[in-house]
Amino acid sequence: MMDLPAHLRRSLTWDQGAEMAQHAQLRIDTGLDIYFCDPQSPWQRGSNENTNGLLRQYFPKGTDLSQHCIEELSAVAHALNTRPRKTLEWRPLAEALDHLLKQDMIKRVATIG
Repeated sequence: MMDLPAHLRRSLTWDQGAEMAQHAQLRIDTGLDIYFCDPQSPWQRGSNENTNGLLRQYFPKGTDLSQHCIEELSAVAHALNTRPRKTLEWRPLAEALDHLLKQDMIKRVATIG
């Protein structure tokens, strides 16, 4: 998380799941403002809901991911990260993120130079 440019890690909006039990420590470690969505309010976390829908194509709701090997999980992550997205002008997520990171690097070099 800390490798991302500051403007890409200003805040994190999370669901009410147990995976954020350590959110206070994450806030301390990263300086991120962390927000929680209201229960039963999926519109507050559109990207999360969209990603969950894509994941359901591979793993039905309630799937115990510990039953899958790291290679299988990595393959699904790769498939999702390289899948073209309408909201990104049909670019894959990985390509769009790479573009943002390169833009930030060019801006920093131009500022320093």
